[in-house]
Amino acid sequence: MFASLRYLTPLAILAVIAVASLGGDENSSPIRAYVGAHIIPVTAPEIPDGVLLIEGENIAAVGKRDEVTIPKGAKVIDLKGKFLFPGLVCTHSHIGKVQGGDSSSPIQPGVRVLDSIDVLDSTLEKARAGGITMANLMSGSGHLLSGQTAYLKLRDGVTVEELALRNEDGSMAGGIKMANGTNSIKGSGGSPGTRGKSAALVREQFIKAQQYRDKIAAGGDDPPDRDLAMEALVDVLEGRKVVHHHTHRHDDIITVLRLKKEFGFKVVLHHVSEAWKVADEIAESGASCSIIYLDSPGGKLEARDLEWKNGAELEKRGVLTAFHTDDPINDSRWFLRSAGLAVRAGMSRQKALEAVTIAGARMMDQEKHTGSLTAGKKADFVVLNGDPLSVYTRVLETHVEGNKVFDLADPGDRLWAEGGFGAGHRRLASGCCFYK
Repeated sequence: MFASLRYLTPLAILAVIAVASLGGDENSSPIRAYVGAHIIPVTAPEIPDGVLLIEGENIAAVGKRDEVTIPKGAKVIDLKGKFLFPGLVCTHSHIGKVQGGDSSSPIQPGVRVLDSIDVLDSTLEKARAGGITMANLMSGSGHLLSGQTAYLKLRDGVTVEELALRNEDGSMAGGIKMANGTNSIKGSGGSPGTRGKSAALVREQFIKAQQYRDKIAAGGDDPPDRDLAMEALVDVLEGRKVVHHHTHRHDDIITVLRLKKEFGFKVVLHHVSEAWKVADEIAESGASCSIIYLDSPGGKLEARDLEWKNGAELEKRGVLTAFHTDDPINDSRWFLRSAGLAVRAGMSRQKALEAVTIAGARMMDQEKHTGSLTAGKKADFVVLNGDPLSVYTRVLETHVEGNKVFDLADPGDRLWAEGGFGAGHRRLASGCCFYK
């Protein structure tokens, strides 16, 4: 019902249910028609006065008011003066207290971040308040290989299993987090002390994974012992997992592209502060880029040459480009502003809107299900009070698979949208600024 329902007392829950039974909750109707809004499907022309027809979890139709037949008995919601836009997709996030590898080794591809995610953490509520409906949750960048990422739909649920996206074989969808540059160079505890040693350690791991794969394929009487790390890297070699690679400097970007060519894996380059310097090389490689706009280059020396023209330069070369928050580096509630800043720096309106929606879905192989307002896809969308590129625009509602998970009009939900650090948290404060 409401995103904050699970935090209410039993009596409060009964009261909300009673109100809903009187027709106050649009989620209670299996067929809903949102009419009168300016609809931005992203993969189709904008519709100034449109209809978005939802049946259950899916989009049944989208089009002009005189082109969509609203079934008898459907719940009609008038959104005149509002904008309808696909749910936002964040390709790089650390919400949910997500953790990956520890300090024991720079190489830990067997770690699964899904085993560390707290889906009841307040950061997920704030992401919903920012209009985010799908996110790639990953560990930090202090390792060369820090573990397997998790693709989550920000449904209302209490377990990772309820939020996790699934592959066709039923396994949980996700990629592999890798990093190079300053973050992963430590020179102690088995970690590399130079960029050259970083690349050498990664190359050794992929060679071992090739040998592991070949030995299993050969069969025989002496199969190798099961190795979770090698299994994860074999998934990368076979194209079942995408590499999500933290990299900033132009020379570090080229190193990633060199490894991509050597081992044939699919890669999304994250951050890429100096992508504008090697945009032609990125385009030639076929790699995708997930970039950040609200990060302060003053916080990291290797990001000192970050320029906001990154998106525009990558667009010129035809590189698939998305945006991300890196939350908590950037608050998920400000994610939509990335598109506006990109346009200000020369990116086209169309590609900027794609970069917060369908482009990210493509990078996670989920474009068949989400990322645009298209008949047959899941009903993942946001209601906005203005154009998505305006700094004044607010997220009024967030819907995931037809269910409203954030409503600015609900006082409980408003806390997630407007409060500061820890606002609306379900737990009591302990000390000055931390939570139990």
